[in-house]
Amino acid sequence: MNVAFFLTPKSEVIYLNESWSMRQVLEKMKHYRYATVPIIDDQGKYIGTISEGDLLWQMHEMIGESIDNYSKIKLKDIPLYNSYKSIHVRGEIEDLIDLTIRQNFVPIIDDLEHFIGIVTRKDIIHHLNSKLKTT
Repeated sequence: MNVAFFLTPKSEVIYLNESWSMRQVLEKMKHYRYATVPIIDDQGKYIGTISEGDLLWQMHEMIGESIDNYSKIKLKDIPLYNSYKSIHVRGEIEDLIDLTIRQNFVPIIDDLEHFIGIVTRKDIIHHLNSKLKTT
């Protein structure tokens, strides 16, 4: 069994582009009610993961400024305080499980470091639970 077994493909995942504005990011995260979302660049490479906390710290830095300025700040200019590590699609299951202990999802990349989807902690727990039930 490999990482691809657990993969939720990019076409079924919400992700953001680093060139989007802070306002666009906030709207997307609010709409889908996600607390963390993967970020890709214009070539489709995984850049990192933004969290609500990252956005709150950015807002804190902008206290006193107009909310209209949220449209001027690009996602690539917002500091990311947590490092969501990615794993290669042919990576080891042990490494995947190790990352899900610290992350609620793991971004999956291909040979060119393009973002191809995620594996969620929930999917791994469901799989392990089904294995326990069959033994």
